Amino acid sequence: MDQMAAVRRSAAPVKGGQLRLIGGRRLRSPQGQGTRPTTSRVREALMNMLSSEIRGCHWLDLCSGSGVMGCEALIRGASHVVAVERDAHTAAICRENLELVASNDACEATVNVIRRDLLSWLKQGCPESERRFSIVYFDPPYASGLYQPVLNMLERGHWVGYQGLVVCEYATKEVIEVPSGWKEVDRRHYGASSLLILNPPEHCRGDTDSKLRQTTREV
Repeated sequence: MDQMAAVRRSAAPVKGGQLRLIGGRRLRSPQGQGTRPTTSRVREALMNMLSSEIRGCHWLDLCSGSGVMGCEALIRGASHVVAVERDAHTAAICRENLELVASNDACEATVNVIRRDLLSWLKQGCPESERRFSIVYFDPPYASGLYQPVLNMLERGHWVGYQGLVVCEYATKEVIEVPSGWKEVDRRHYGASSLLILNPPEHCRGDTDSKLRQTTREV
């Protein structure tokens, strides 16, 4: 199978629950405890923070689940969304959601859903045919231990653009260390969930300014 092969959408809709985008549009959501959709509170806060960065961006959604974050980005003008999800059923729902939003709200945008193990996919490095991503959203299972390995692979594989941002969602009770060379742009807490926003090392060298004001706050 081609490493970049997208999950093919089935002819019949995929069964699942429902969730809503900030604007009210309904999306499918995988049933059961296998996924944990980002709360509307966190989604709205992040979209407000990144409002000037999203239009025209290439958005990479790691551990994408239902694809809700990519859908929020599409509505706000992202030009290309790539979502990586290992589970076949969840990936099919993710594709259905992204294609629905892209066709109705972002007619010029493109979407691609990759059904692969995250680490093995990142290990291959960013393909020459793929533009480096301007925003990476990473929301793994909180206890997965994937934060440091994934950040290392994003750097080594040159996945993030020169002025790109990497956003990690994590459990507030946990401690996420900033890897050497990375620059912490912002860290915010929303009850049980927190967001850590980083610039990759190649953007930090010789750069003293950041597009987002550096803060650490409880919201």
